[in-house]
Amino acid sequence: MSKLSVSVPTERLERDVHARLTPEQLESIDLFLWDMTDPTPRQRIDIVVPPYMTARKALPRLADVTTQLVQSQSIGWDDVPNHLPAGHVFANAASVHETATAELALALTLAVQRRLPQYVRQQDAHEWQGRFANGLADCRVLLLGYGGVGKATAARLDPFEVEVIPVASSARTEDGREVHAMSELPDLLPTADILIATLPDTPDTRGLIDDAVLSALPDGALVVNVGRGPIIDTDALVDHLRRERILAALDVTDPEPLPADHPLWSAPGVLISPHVGGASAAMQPRIAKLVADQITRMLDGEEPRNVVYSS
Repeated sequence: MSKLSVSVPTERLERDVHARLTPEQLESIDLFLWDMTDPTPRQRIDIVVPPYMTARKALPRLADVTTQLVQSQSIGWDDVPNHLPAGHVFANAASVHETATAELALALTLAVQRRLPQYVRQQDAHEWQGRFANGLADCRVLLLGYGGVGKATAARLDPFEVEVIPVASSARTEDGREVHAMSELPDLLPTADILIATLPDTPDTRGLIDDAVLSALPDGALVVNVGRGPIIDTDALVDHLRRERILAALDVTDPEPLPADHPLWSAPGVLISPHVGGASAAMQPRIAKLVADQITRMLDGEEPRNVVYSS
């Protein structure tokens, strides 16, 4: 019986996955390193783990490879159909990045609400000047998207004594929360202090936060995006920021990476981080656990987790 072949892109992931498998399992697999920068070393690889953050460039390498599973290290997979050759099953990394992304959503929100960017600039200038700030307590937070990241964000907001209003594609009651339909958004926007977007980039979400949505928010509202950049109409956002109508905290932008001369960088009232939502120390053990679990499932004849696309 042939061994289950598994390629991973880094020595660390190879070591971490190896440490999570039993001696019996290790006897049944062929775990090796392939970072996908060079052509495939084999015509068949049962499980391929592409590199993190550069999978878009790497996926075309699978045109000449037969696989059972392509296991991503990212949650998002909106651009996978454009880059994955035919004949592959693709799984995303649900369970790996949700908590870290939710942490950053909360950090960005708190940073802007409590004026931390201004205080950092004051520190650089050796200035001591206190200011009142909005804070989080008693705020009404619209949470656009109630998937893994949305739920993790809601759970972290709860202790701050805010009112969390989840909004998703359909109305429902989930986890004891009333989830509102996207069709209700126009009625909810004028009551929001903070709008946090955790949505993927899809035809339905692209440009969702446009001038009409931004205009419906009250003066001084904060818009946070830890989903995907194209969710927001960047030109409309820059216009509202320049008029100091609203504030923004963005881990993702459109375009991305944000060009050095883009007006969003210098717009007043915006805090930008370079798409680092999932980039925390929690990622490495969690992706190793997921890959080891997928290996275990295949060895046991079970279906893999998190399958989101077949090419």
